[in-house]
Amino acid sequence: MMNSHVSRSHDRFATTRWSVVLRLADTNLPRARDALGDLAQRYWYPVYAFVRCCGHAPAVAAKATDSLLRRLVADSGSAPQQVASGHYRSYLLGRVQAFRDAGWTHAGADSGAEAQAVELAPPPAIESRYLRDHGVESTPEQAFQRSFALVVLHRTLRRLRQEAAETGRADMCRALEPFLVRDPLDVDFEHLATQLRCRKVTLIVGLKRLRQRLRELAAEELSDTVSSADDLASEQSDLLDILGEITS
Repeated sequence: MMNSHVSRSHDRFATTRWSVVLRLADTNLPRARDALGDLAQRYWYPVYAFVRCCGHAPAVAAKATDSLLRRLVADSGSAPQQVASGHYRSYLLGRVQAFRDAGWTHAGADSGAEAQAVELAPPPAIESRYLRDHGVESTPEQAFQRSFALVVLHRTLRRLRQEAAETGRADMCRALEPFLVRDPLDVDFEHLATQLRCRKVTLIVGLKRLRQRLRELAAEELSDTVSSADDLASEQSDLLDILGEITS
């Protein structure tokens, strides 16, 4: 008999968007397509960053990203056969690499009525975001991985800020946010303690709690892109490595 911990873990990953795609593509295609559409919209930016880093102009990159993601959602029934691992990130990178290798013509949005019906939209100010996040030294693959990690981080931080505002801790969260991924110096704590009119120990405890909550929220965010606890652990490790490179 499955123990309660294993059962809860199974239940948790049985309904994530990526697990729904993998499980239901053959039996409940509309639900699988909706789940994949949600993921495609959420992670539009990594695809755009990949295409831009290949040297295409912003308008061309936006059109190519739209074409690929529309085709990806329309082809959701083939997702289980095309993915080699339980990670949506790996699947998405594989599709955009194949799209590039086919000369950016493999996944046109006009290739069928189903692709035309998919409703997706680029995030606001996406080109400004790309210019801020990426240097000329990036390869398309590096730009994709960096952008994927940043999407997870930005979505997680937004939830953290919302929670802090709801509990009356918005000022402390805002002040400590720069130190969520790097350690502060003593002088930083002293400056913030003066600024917020609180004790240094309050900030130390507050930062510890914020970091813990950030990890929990990031795990929730990443859970939607995997189908098992092992895959989640792998994605968390990869994300930390990528973020470490960004902040070093």
